[in-house]
This record gives sequence, C-alpha cells and structure tokens, in this order.
Amino acid sequence: MVLNRRRLLSALLFAMAALAAVVLAEVLRTVVFAVTLAYVLYPVRQRLVRHGLSRRIACAATTVIAFLAAALLVAPLLYVLYQRRSELIVILERIPDVVPISVGDFETVIEIAPYAAAAEAWVRQVAIAVASAAPVLVLELVVFTFLVYGILYRPVAVETAVFSIVPPEYQDIPMRLHERTRETLYSIYVLQAATAAATFVLALSVFRVLGYSSPILLAVIAGVFQFIPVVGPSILVVGLATGDFLVGEPGRAVAVLVLGLVIVSFVPDAVIRTQLAGWAGKISPGLYFVGFVGGILSLGAVGLIVGPLVVSLLVEVIDMLSEGEEPPAAEPAVETTDATD
Repeated sequence: MVLNRRRLLSALLFAMAALAAVVLAEVLRTVVFAVTLAYVLYPVRQRLVRHGLSRRIACAATTVIAFLAAALLVAPLLYVLYQRRSELIVILERIPDVVPISVGDFETVIEIAPYAAAAEAWVRQVAIAVASAAPVLVLELVVFTFLVYGILYRPVAVETAVFSIVPPEYQDIPMRLHERTRETLYSIYVLQAATAAATFVLALSVFRVLGYSSPILLAVIAGVFQFIPVVGPSILVVGLATGDFLVGEPGRAVAVLVLGLVIVSFVPDAVIRTQLAGWAGKISPGLYFVGFVGGILSLGAVGLIVGPLVVSLLVEVIDMLSEGEEPPAAEPAVETTDATD
C-alpha cells in the first residue's frame, strides 16, 4: 500500500512538473535563473540566520543580493546594446569596404561592406528589441525576485518531497545529484562571474592604454565574452587586431593582439580562475564547453545554465553506474533553523 502511494505521488510530481513547465513556458528562463541562483545563495542565507537574523530578514537580505547579482549580469550587456549602439556602429563603419590581397602574381579583392552592413543592421535591430522588451524585462525581474525569496524561505520543501518518494536504500542518489548540482552551479555563477569581472577590469586598462575611443564599451564586451568557454575574449581581441590592420594601424594591431591575448584572455583563466577554483565548484572545461554550446543552441539564454548542468549531472549518473558497490543510504538533511521566524 505504501509502495503504491509512493509510485502515485512520484507520477503526480513529474506530471505536475511537466504541466508547470508548459504553463510557465514564457517565463521559464526566469524560473530557471531564480531557482539556480537561489541554490547558490542558500549558504549566504544560512550564514545570516546563524548570525542571529530572523528567517524572513535573512531571506530578504539574500534576495537583495540575488537582485543585485542579476542586475550586474544583465545591465552591462543591455547598456552596450542600446545606449552605446552608436559607438558600435562607428567602429564598424571604420572598416573599409574592400580589402585587396596580393601574393606574388595572385591578386584578389575581398568585399567587407556586406558583412559590416549586416552587423550594423543587427546592432540596430537588437537595440530596438531591447527597448521594446523593457516592460517585459521589468515584469520578469519582479517574478525573479518573488521566486528567489519564496525558494529561500522554504528551502526544504523540495528536499522533503524528493526523500518522501525515494526509497531509503536509494536516497544516496539524490544526495549525489544535489552535490553535483551545487558544484556545477557554483562553477557557473561564482567562478565565471568573478572571472568576467576581473576580465572587465584588465580589458579596460589595456584598451585605455592603447587609445581606443570606447574602452568601457570594449571592456564590457570582453567581460561578456568570458562566459564563452575556450575562446572567450580572444574573439574580441582578434577582431580588434584585424580591424586595426584593415584601417592602416598595424602597430596597434600587433599591440592589441599581444597584450590582449596575454592580459585579457590568458591571465583571467590561468591566474584568477585558478585561484578561485579552490573554493568555488569545479567543472571540466571540456564538459562546460559542450554543455554551453549545446544549451545555447537548443534553449537560448537559459542554456547558459541548463546546458552545463545537464551534462554535469549526466557524468555523475555515469560515475554512479560505474561504481561496483552500492553506498549506504543517505539520511535527508533536516533544516533545523527553519522552525522559527
């Protein structure tokens, strides 16, 4: 009888989750970002409670941190795409229409104008889309804030539901997946965001020293590109070097190529990311790259989080299958601090 009830509740849980995904499709990305960011910030909420704050105040303070983190991640990109669009267009207009290539007796001309015009049109379209979507973004931000607060206020609700339908001998499985999820999300949010912020500071210094007219704009783009695995800000550096060479500034082209690849692209990954990896969660660069590309192509912006997370959980399941013996059943963690306000 207990087993039948457990199976029924399990089926009902999955059915309701699927129904919620369909109903909330338009705000699914907001839900995903809220859930995952609350997951990462839960230790902050716990620390505030241990320091004597009530549960409500601790949840409110942590929600403010989540709000500011989301704003810091999104606002610079929106600022670049809308407020600084004219500077992006000016940079594109400096590129010549044609580039002659001559090697021995071989001569040809590459037309750059169609690509530059397409890039300008894309910048204008994105700027218009950002402006028209502003009311929707504000509404999604409100939904995000309420979701984060609700999840932080009742963090054990999902855990209790999961452990109530999973037999005791298999409860180590959700615990392993929980640890892998926490590790992966820390890698994405904490390590990636901190590395992107450091990239912005270094890029701002390099681009200002080299005399670019819009160093803040370029530094923001470099920080955003840091979220692209493997290649990262090197895309921007190579693009700037190519543009300088095409407009007749080979000296600055060589300088930005050398300084950019070393200081903007290499140092954040080799030095800053390495230092942060000791206390932030770890994830294989190869796995992150596969998850990032697949997630972005399949799900759009939300794939930035979901893609690497799904790949990481898949690897954890494979690891559990490859283990020869079953570990002892894990006891569900009990949230003692949530008993009172």
